[in-house]
Amino acid sequence: MSRTLQTVTGAVRILEAFDADRTEWRLSELAAFLDLPTSTLHEQLETLTATGLLHKLGRGRYGLGWRLLKLSSALYSSLPWYGPAHDAMNALARGTRRLAFVAVLDRGTPLQAGPQVLCIARSVQGREGEAVEGETRFELPARDTASGRLLFALHGLALPLPGWPDQAAAIRAAGLAVTQDEWSPGTSSLAAPVRGAGGEVLCALGLSLPSRRLNEREMLERRLRAAAGEVSWALGCRPPPKP
Repeated sequence: MSRTLQTVTGAVRILEAFDADRTEWRLSELAAFLDLPTSTLHEQLETLTATGLLHKLGRGRYGLGWRLLKLSSALYSSLPWYGPAHDAMNALARGTRRLAFVAVLDRGTPLQAGPQVLCIARSVQGREGEAVEGETRFELPARDTASGRLLFALHGLALPLPGWPDQAAAIRAAGLAVTQDEWSPGTSSLAAPVRGAGGEVLCALGLSLPSRRLNEREMLERRLRAAAGEVSWALGCRPPPKP
């Protein structure tokens, strides 16, 4: 690995240590988490702070910097479907009183093991009841989540599941994926695709809920399909006429 790649990879590891569960780090804690010498990490943190990607919250404490908002705004602006999908997600959360989310498939890079499912937005507006497993996670386990199975099935990707080809065909035919107690006992999820004008799959719109609430499945499926369909229609997707 070249020195430049090592430097960039190190910076990415540091930035990815921050998430909704951990919005700040102390130098010593982050060094232990990343298994890095304190002196090496301190130099990297100071460099990231100087560029505005991190900022100091106090002596030995760091948080994410404002410059990341500029980068995220540029990314979202490059995705014409993101705004409509995000609005639909919020409306779905309010209408069902469940956690709603938007997930995408990242095909991966040479540094990744393979395609990844990323939860890029979530909403708990109006939610009733307890939290569910992984609701602050960015990377989702493809084989154990509805969004993962949906996106892998629609993109023709393999998953290490018994009878996956048949499962994938059923998901494609239904235009919906459902999991129950797969990721964690007591957590279930549903996901439907949002498509672009050419029928391409842009993202998954989904719901995550306690498994005991699956008695609401018919209502949740109906609302989820309607929400995903409305966004797809607004983006120019027109389903083929029925024979």
